[in-house]
This record gives sequence, C-alpha cells and structure tokens, in this order.
Amino acid sequence: MTDTMWLSVVLSLSVLFCVGNCQFPPFNETCISNAYPPNKTHAVPWYTINLDLPAKQRWTQVGQDKKAGIKKLVNTFLDFAKAWSKNATGRVVDFLINEGSKIDETLPQPYADEMRGLADATGIPLGEIVLYNIFYELFTVCTSIVAEDPTGKLYHVRNLDFGLFLGWDIKTKTWEVTDALRPTVVNLDFQRNGKTVFKSVNFAGYIGILTAIKPGIFTLTMNERFNKDGGYIGVVEWILGIRTGKWMGFLTRETMEKAGSYQEAVAMLSETEMLAPAYFIVGGNKSGEGCVITRSWEKALDVWRMEQANKWYILETNYDHWEEPLFLDDRRTPAHKCMQKTSSKNVSIKGLFNVLSSKPVLNKLTTYSALMQVNSGHLESWLQYCPDPCQPF
Repeated sequence: MTDTMWLSVVLSLSVLFCVGNCQFPPFNETCISNAYPPNKTHAVPWYTINLDLPAKQRWTQVGQDKKAGIKKLVNTFLDFAKAWSKNATGRVVDFLINEGSKIDETLPQPYADEMRGLADATGIPLGEIVLYNIFYELFTVCTSIVAEDPTGKLYHVRNLDFGLFLGWDIKTKTWEVTDALRPTVVNLDFQRNGKTVFKSVNFAGYIGILTAIKPGIFTLTMNERFNKDGGYIGVVEWILGIRTGKWMGFLTRETMEKAGSYQEAVAMLSETEMLAPAYFIVGGNKSGEGCVITRSWEKALDVWRMEQANKWYILETNYDHWEEPLFLDDRRTPAHKCMQKTSSKNVSIKGLFNVLSSKPVLNKLTTYSALMQVNSGHLESWLQYCPDPCQPF
C-alpha cells in the first residue's frame, strides 16, 4: 500500500471519529478578515542559541526551561510507538528507542553533541531525544505561502500542522500530540559573535529547522511530502550504514547558516541528497524570488517559481503542485480562495495572518502560524487554536 493510499484510508476513518463537531469538504468557510493581532497570550517566547558555545551547551537554557513539555511529548511519542510495535514502522521505532544513543554516534557534528547536551539538560535518555527529533521529519502537514506586495516586498508565512494520526480525542475533538506541542513552541535567534545569523521557530528540543529567516537575504519553510518512499526507509538505510544522504533538519540548518543568497539556498536544497522526500518553500529579497522545491531523496524533481504560479504569490500544502490534493485534505483550494480575496494590495503581516486563520487552512492540527518579512528581518509567531466546528486536519 502506498503512502497516499494509506493516508486515504486513515483520513476516511477519521471522518467516523469526528461525531458532529468537525468540518469536511466542501468548505463554506468565509475568509477571515479580523484575526490580527492575535491574543497576546498566544505569543511565543524568544531564546538565543549561541553558536560560539560548545555544541553541548547551546540548548541548555531551552532544555531546562521546556523540559517538562519535552518529556510529556517524548512520553506521548513512546505511547504511540508501542501501539505500532506489531508492524514494520513499529519495529523501526522500537529499535530507535533502544539504540538511539548509538545512532547519535553516527550523526554529524555539531548535531550529535547538541542532542547529547539536550539529553543532559532535560534528563531524557539520549535515545529518546534522537527519536523525538526524527518524528518531526515524518509527521509535518503544513501550508506555506510566499507573497509579494505592490512595492515588490516579499512576505513568507506558514501554518505548522503536526500530529496527524497521533491520538485523536473523540470527546475533546483534539489531537493529543498537537495540544502537547503548543507549550513547547519557541522563537530562536541563532547568533555568532553577538550577531544574528538567522532566526527560526522551533519545537523545543528539535535542533533542525522547519521555519526560518536569514534577515535581508532569504526565508525558508519545509512541508512534508507524502511518498511511497517515505522517511522511514531513509532512517532504516542510515541504521544499516547507508549514509550518503542528509537528515532534512540538518540540511535546512546548514542552508540557513551557510547560504549567502536566495540562489545559493535554492541550489543547496535542490541538489543535496536527503533521507526523505520534502517540499522546500524559499523566498528571496527581490521581486519574484519565491519557489517551491519538490524533492525526492536524490534531487529536486521540480522547482516551481512564483512567476509560473500566481505571479504575486506561490502556495504549497502537502501535494505536488501538478497533482490534485486528496479530497479530504484539500487546504489548497480554500487557501487560494482567501489569497485571491486578499489580493496583492493587501499583502502584509495582517492580511496573510488572516489567510492562515481561515478554516480549513487553520485546522485542529495547527500548532502555530509564523510570519516573516525578509527585508526587515521580521519574524513573529503565534500559537493557533481552531474553534469548533473545525476540520481535524
């Protein structure tokens, strides 16, 4: 069974669990126009990651402050891992739980030492920290948009949806992991010599990059790409000693640190062999610089540029742009509807947050919305909650 077939089956079953308080296609939701500014209680805290420190010390403050949330998430992940223990996926997870500390020894630096430092700061076994990081490469369902205002200024925004298949609570109509994740969301300022290298939005304890801005240069988000050759195969190959590809989170981290331009970022993300397929959404600092990179393990299958899309914006969820999205998971069509209603003249932090806050772009899996403007280096993020009736994914 392919990943797409499996997704169809599970999503269809999820319909049965929703019991009256959820929303499903066709969507009649009105595009929101008054969501910004959000409630201040939904603001995300900031931390500095000092890249001049030894790798084991960089995450100490984050780990200590957020250890209760990280521990809760790790335990939740482990509960679901046990539920999968009778199939191939479960056996991989069991192996990672038991042998994760040995896997850490095979990871490149500084990431191996950063995970060791997190284990020390949180009191969580190293193998579980490794497993915790791997989960983010396999369960991320998102919406990302790069848009241009009439002056040529570029904005890059995203909803990070996480927790699909991980604990739907019929009574509360929520995903267990999604609820547990929100308290761990942090904004990070990665600095060297006291100056910002890049900024990101992370789940505390995850050392890779899913959402980030290199001020004045480029912006980046990563979306999961469902594929029959999914991430678990890459993990298995790594365990077996086939290590020619990069972990997705390490590749994005290196891109944020090393790429000096939009073009360099696109090249790195297009040409580097990886462990799993993905979509990389990249925005530059000049008019028209926006693209979606559709990745296989080996290389880019397609680089779809803003000029080929909608001229003033480009939008990606979790399906190849040349294919129709799964009927039960069509966030793309409503997102386009709201972007067209917003129009280029209203492209701004406020206008784009309204799009991200419109159902089903906003759904029960949405943990946070991130808003970036490259020229000013602006990054803000907000915890998101979807009031009923709301689509579960």
